[in-house]
Amino acid sequence: MSKLRLLFSKEAQASYISHLDLMRTFQRVFPRTGLKISHSNGFHPHAILSVVLPLPVGQSSVCELLDLTVDQESDGSGIVEKLNSGFPAGLRALDCYAPQRPVRELAFVQAELQFLYDAGVPAGCTAELEELFRRPSLIIQKKTKRRELADVDIRPLIRSLSFSEEEGKVLVQAVVAAQNPGLNPALLGNAVAKELPELAPDFVRVRRTALLDENGEIFR
Repeated sequence: MSKLRLLFSKEAQASYISHLDLMRTFQRVFPRTGLKISHSNGFHPHAILSVVLPLPVGQSSVCELLDLTVDQESDGSGIVEKLNSGFPAGLRALDCYAPQRPVRELAFVQAELQFLYDAGVPAGCTAELEELFRRPSLIIQKKTKRRELADVDIRPLIRSLSFSEEEGKVLVQAVVAAQNPGLNPALLGNAVAKELPELAPDFVRVRRTALLDENGEIFR
């Protein structure tokens, strides 16, 4: 029996695959590797695999992690190539290895956001956004685990933000808390809509680029 960690990307069409369907995809494709995913005991056994930080539907990523246990002894060699031969478009395995660090050491998500404006970026937008996110407190409504809306101050969950402007969009480089609690980067757009409705983007695109530990180093 071996514990493995798979690094994979989820982009383009695959970004719209739901979390449940993603798990089913892994279970269907994994037999190509010659390894068998371990299952729990009991009346309703389930595959022992989990995405470390599930990605919201519609967001893309080049740094997703899947932890799993297989029945055989393996260090992950050769698994990437075999998985990629069966993955749908947009889903790609990048590396597979024995995990060296516990998930609790994952502290931050680094992401690239695009605030898209159909009628062009409003004048002075970037400067006003920078001023907004310098506030010591920024309250928005966020769904709780019970699916209820609650007021949450997201400012302590933001480690860093930078803004730049291109035609029709504002580009945002963000590092936000990953867990306990974490912040979905898309909610930065919600904060703009609440506090500066005249600068609210028509659409927010999010792409994860790295998972980081408390020191800002890459978490693998």
